[in-house]
Amino acid sequence: MKRNPLIPFIFTAVIGIILVIGMSFWGIHNQEQAKKEKEQAALDPAAIFKQNCASCHGQNLEGAVGPNLQKVGGKYSKEQITDILKNGKSGGMPAGVVKGEEQQIIADWLSKKK
Repeated sequence: MKRNPLIPFIFTAVIGIILVIGMSFWGIHNQEQAKKEKEQAALDPAAIFKQNCASCHGQNLEGAVGPNLQKVGGKYSKEQITDILKNGKSGGMPAGVVKGEEQQIIADWLSKKK
């Protein structure tokens, strides 16, 4: 009895399709997980600072290229910090490094550093 030469091809194609579908679901899950992590990090002032500010102000607010911010709340109010974040400050602080809701989160967080 002769074997149909298409059977191994069909079998391989079916396995390939199953793998593609499985990998698609895995990718969707990972994409959703990454989105959730990003949203959570967006509300964490320390994470926002590390992402946007630490390169100039140091990982622990100790200052580097930019000034020390460990006690910045004793010098500036939340509103003043927001203004600096929004408009920058002469001496090297660029405007708009942090925007929107993150700006308010960072300003609130830094204003409590006294």
